[in-house]
Amino acid sequence: MYGKSSTRARLLLLGIQLAALWPTAAVEIYTSRVLEAVNGTDVRLKCTFSSFAPVGDALTVTWNFRPQDGGAEQFVFYYHVDPFRPMSGRFKDRVVWDGNPERYDASILLWKLQFDDNGTYTCQVKNPPDVDGLVGEIRLSVVHTVRFSEIHFLALAIGSACAVMVTIVIVVVLFQHFRKKRWAERAHKVVEIKSKEEERLNPEQKVSVYLEDTG
Repeated sequence: MYGKSSTRARLLLLGIQLAALWPTAAVEIYTSRVLEAVNGTDVRLKCTFSSFAPVGDALTVTWNFRPQDGGAEQFVFYYHVDPFRPMSGRFKDRVVWDGNPERYDASILLWKLQFDDNGTYTCQVKNPPDVDGLVGEIRLSVVHTVRFSEIHFLALAIGSACAVMVTIVIVVVLFQHFRKKRWAERAHKVVEIKSKEEERLNPEQKVSVYLEDTG
């Protein structure tokens, strides 16, 4: 009896020690952090995650919003097996689920952006037993027009250079074509002049031959 109790105590102690040494599971969240979109358009708030535990029906995704000008945090979207849209508030009928848990994607779509949508959107994913971890954030700026980034300027520069090269090639080809055409016209005129001179000389030769014959 004493031996069994001692064995159980040792197993319990070993379990406690292993639990203490085992690293705490946490969900890692990945977002774009900063996003800019044009007023009146739709935007995808991308949120992906990684988890040590397999994704199952226990997975939950919660999206919230903190206005840029301050104020209380607002509910945006909730997912647990099925998506749950907000029934009231600014995001009613303006947000839809665009994620795929099997691909570790917890993104949403926000429709018809407004200037008062400026603020920070938070994405929290829990996948038991992975329930800890930092909350992902996206700072959204709604603008009249999207500012050009360095990539846009680079693409514009490359496009302009290509357009200039194409224009130069076209100009060279056209120049060669018209030059050849002009030379052909000149050659044709020379042939015509020679033909006319030969025609003019032929009657004179015929007259001289006739006179020689009659003489």
